[in-house]
Amino acid sequence: MKKKYTYLYEALFLILIIGLVFYRQMPQTYDDQEPAPLAEFSTQRALEKVQYLSKRPHYVGSNDHQRIQKYLQQELKALGLEPQIQRGFTLTEKGTLVEATNIMARIKGQKSTKALVLLSHYDSAPHSKSLGASDDASGVATLLESVRALLYNKTPLQNDLILLFTDAEELGLNGAALFVTQHAWAKDVGLVINFEARGTSGPSMMLMETTQGNRALVEAFAAAQTPYPVSNSLMYSIYKMLPNDTDLTVFREAGKIQGYNFAFIDSHYNYHTAQDHYTNLSPYSLAHQGSYVMALLTHFTQRDLRNLEHPEEEVYFSIPFGFVHYPFAWNWPLLLLTGVLLFTFTFIGLGKHVLRIDEVVKGFIPLLLSIALSAFVCWGITALLPWIYPDISTILQGFPYNGHDYIYACLAFTLGICFWIYRKETSRFTEMNRLFAGLFLWIILGIGLAWKLPGASFLLLPVLGATLMLGAFVLTQQSKGLWNLVMALPALFLLVPLIPLFPVGLGLKILPGAAVLMVLTFVILLPILGAFPYKSRWAFVCLIIGISFLGKAHWNASFTSAKARPNSLLYVYDAAQKKAYWTTYDERPDSWNQAFLTTQPQSAALLNRNALYSKYGTAFRWMHTTPVYALKGPSIVFERDTVKGNRRFYQIRITPQRRVNRYDIFLKNQVAIAHLNANGVYPLTYTSKIGGRTSNKLLSYYVTRNQPLVFSFDVPVGVTPQLELMESSFDLLEQARMGVPPRPKNTLPMPFVLNDAVVLMQPVQPTPPPSPAQP
Repeated sequence: MKKKYTYLYEALFLILIIGLVFYRQMPQTYDDQEPAPLAEFSTQRALEKVQYLSKRPHYVGSNDHQRIQKYLQQELKALGLEPQIQRGFTLTEKGTLVEATNIMARIKGQKSTKALVLLSHYDSAPHSKSLGASDDASGVATLLESVRALLYNKTPLQNDLILLFTDAEELGLNGAALFVTQHAWAKDVGLVINFEARGTSGPSMMLMETTQGNRALVEAFAAAQTPYPVSNSLMYSIYKMLPNDTDLTVFREAGKIQGYNFAFIDSHYNYHTAQDHYTNLSPYSLAHQGSYVMALLTHFTQRDLRNLEHPEEEVYFSIPFGFVHYPFAWNWPLLLLTGVLLFTFTFIGLGKHVLRIDEVVKGFIPLLLSIALSAFVCWGITALLPWIYPDISTILQGFPYNGHDYIYACLAFTLGICFWIYRKETSRFTEMNRLFAGLFLWIILGIGLAWKLPGASFLLLPVLGATLMLGAFVLTQQSKGLWNLVMALPALFLLVPLIPLFPVGLGLKILPGAAVLMVLTFVILLPILGAFPYKSRWAFVCLIIGISFLGKAHWNASFTSAKARPNSLLYVYDAAQKKAYWTTYDERPDSWNQAFLTTQPQSAALLNRNALYSKYGTAFRWMHTTPVYALKGPSIVFERDTVKGNRRFYQIRITPQRRVNRYDIFLKNQVAIAHLNANGVYPLTYTSKIGGRTSNKLLSYYVTRNQPLVFSFDVPVGVTPQLELMESSFDLLEQARMGVPPRPKNTLPMPFVLNDAVVLMQPVQPTPPPSPAQP
């Protein structure tokens, strides 16, 4: 009977851990049977808007781009609002030039203080035929439905409310830049709430953009009492390190305006792809977005928005029961308290002989062995994947369709390794003697966190809980099961959910780090897990579970129409060499593009002389020469080439002679160019990580309505800038003469790169006048 209850206790505790690994703090239901009452946010009504918005790709310059603009104006009018259109050029500091079209409306409040902005962008990602259902039709639909409910309730507003749908976010945050730098309403803004997506499912996470410290924004978010808050100060610390920015970044950088970002990130493999369509968007993620915006609207339309800046920083995190925050100033005292308690309890335990110095020191052996072996196993899995499944590298997001299976396999193996290494007991209450090593390592890590990553210092709370487990044992000479369970809650609620989140957000390459975090969590829970008498059996169970998940991942490794393989193909004509090439980014061409590249393609290093920006550093891999198809090149006119003093001034007009979508201008020699102006605007000075500058790119112009590019600059006298143009149209598959068949259903255009394009490369030189007609 005792053995039976021991098994039951162990199984229940492990089920609790597994449940927290899978737990998602978000709505578990939505109004799928019939729409919610008109006074409430309706996920179903929002989904209908998403379905319309994401019918077809609607990137800047596409035909459907204007369809979305008209739809948004109609929706605003249906709400009884007067839509405003803002159109103009912006040139970001990294050289992205776009004519963006923002659509907005303003609802007057009873006080003329600062305004609240609800923000989402409406353009979809170019190049990849993305339908933009999640990114960012979900945000647009959430805001439209939320404002509809707000107006239906006739709630008096203290602050003005600006509903802003920006353009060209996917290209370089240009629509946001246009609003912040050129619209009169920008000076009235006190706070921005931005809704985004970096995947198609999962909980929506809150990240802040602050101009000073975050204390005022953290306290305001807590006061809003959102029903399902998901956030922590570690997330934003990591977010700031990644090559990702949102429109809200421009408000912070260029306008010194702060706010909140909300985005869901799971199913990251659909991000910016043709699979970002209506049927792949999780309605629960959309419902979670709606739960945020309704609570925040209620709060921020009523409170004074002029006092949301504070120099101090706070640590914050969400738990299943709410949102917790405290000042950075507590970090070092918390660390010191934990360290003092650890060494005090250890000293007392050694004095009472309930701890033995040899057993305490030996605790470092299984700890370091568990870390090394778990990290090695998980690294080995991630290292072997490209060898076993070479096409996995085509998913540039770093998270394949069966990525969750690999996460669960690695976590199962890690847990099994811990059980196996800690399986033997060599003295009474071995688990408590072994606990010191883990807590000591955590204290060392805590010093680094408090110093370099203070937003992550809440991870010390589980360490404090485990230290108190040790203290109770030392003082009573008994291991208190209920006390240990209560003290384990910080580890269960703060650490366990983070373990799978890291590889979901950062890719499978982070799996060894997730394994290390799981080992460090295991050692904190040693007073419970270490006391399991059947650890060898649990190790075997974990091994079987891990192998099962690897088997499941292998079973689902093939690409299908629902989980398609990304591929790429471009036609490139080099006008200077009068040669044409088919080219691809694919390391392993498939049957579709291999028909053009042949079975023995050449290296495409020649075509990489002008490095196009790619979020993941992707470059052309293979090419094959092909007959030249006649392309009507642009008209290039040097409207100015004059010398004044010691400077030489140029103005160049490039006018398309065919339907084009993008111009990239590259500087081929080391010339110091000054006072760059393009289509009447100068580069903005805010800093972002979008559209990053390559070593020799001067600017990228995304063309709308086939408008010409007119740019000017000056250089020192005595040097001549050598410029090269890449002119691209996104219509390779629509050009029947090129003979490119439709993609197989189990493939899709590779995202984040120039793809499905007809490209013309030529030096920027004046177009010669036409030859006189022959008699």
